Amino acid sequence: MTNPFTLSFGKQPLTYISRLEQTNEVIENFTADPANCMMYMITGVRGAGKTVLMTSIAKQLSEDKKWIIIELNPELDLLEQLAAKLYNLPESHMLFAQAKLDLSFFGIGISVEGGHQFTSIDTAIETMLGLLKKEGKKVLVLLDEVTNNKSMRVLAHSFQIYIRKELDIFILMTGLYENIYQLQNEKSLTFLYRAPKIHMLPLNKGAIIDSYKSIFKIDNQDAKEMADETKGYAFAYQVLGYVKWRNPDKSLKDVIPEYEQYLEEYVYQKIWSELSDTDRNVLFGLDGAEEIKIKDLREKIDMSSSLFSTYRDRLDKKGLIDTSKYGYIGLLLPRFSNFVEKQR
Repeated sequence: MTNPFTLSFGKQPLTYISRLEQTNEVIENFTADPANCMMYMITGVRGAGKTVLMTSIAKQLSEDKKWIIIELNPELDLLEQLAAKLYNLPESHMLFAQAKLDLSFFGIGISVEGGHQFTSIDTAIETMLGLLKKEGKKVLVLLDEVTNNKSMRVLAHSFQIYIRKELDIFILMTGLYENIYQLQNEKSLTFLYRAPKIHMLPLNKGAIIDSYKSIFKIDNQDAKEMADETKGYAFAYQVLGYVKWRNPDKSLKDVIPEYEQYLEEYVYQKIWSELSDTDRNVLFGLDGAEEIKIKDLREKIDMSSSLFSTYRDRLDKKGLIDTSKYGYIGLLLPRFSNFVEKQR
């Protein structure tokens, strides 16, 4: 039988723990009449399941024929991609052909005799969205791992215009905290601050226990030990399941070294490379502990309260630390304390 767990990023695994609350929130707000919001930003640490959540939401919406789902590559020209994908959709191409829309100026389609030739990509998209709205269609644009580049800023500006003109276009995007923060900090894109955000929290522990029990045919205590080891981190849930499936006769203790190696090589090394020296210094201050008093940590690294608050907030938003317990900070990711100690 195929291993039901995966080490691959970006696609919905065979074994997947759904995030019902967040999924329902987005779908209910997008499908309300009128829609309560037109954009959601999903943010969280690498491996938290951002792309899987976005894909799951899009899949549910696609079951309704009113919805057109379009995925764009954030590294390429977004407006040109959007125009081309809208124009070439089988379900809408006939509609645009009958309206004699000519996008040949942009290398999209062929020249239409007596047609309406566009020289502005924005105007072309507006026209197509207007025609789709008359047909009762809604367009959902998916953007995975956005960054603050020119193409993204241009799309965001155009999106504001489309919304003001009451066109039915929605955006669902994922991104690391620092990338979304930089994007919404652009002076002309402050509306992004008001866009609702989903911060990826740990998976439901009970759901992880039930999943491991069902797949490995183990008792509640053994499944709980496995779930505790993952700390609710979506990628860790997949990795631990993956290595246990490959080593069915080994105990949890025996598969931990391989599990830890996968976490380090697939995620933690990349996370570490993106941290500033001060971020790292704060983490070094934990001295391998999973949790520490804030007062003790500040004294250990000799940092003022105001400066420490800044870096605590950064690490919190990056999804690396837990600040929910008053007066303490703890590490959110499993075995990350071991990894930090190895970086000294």
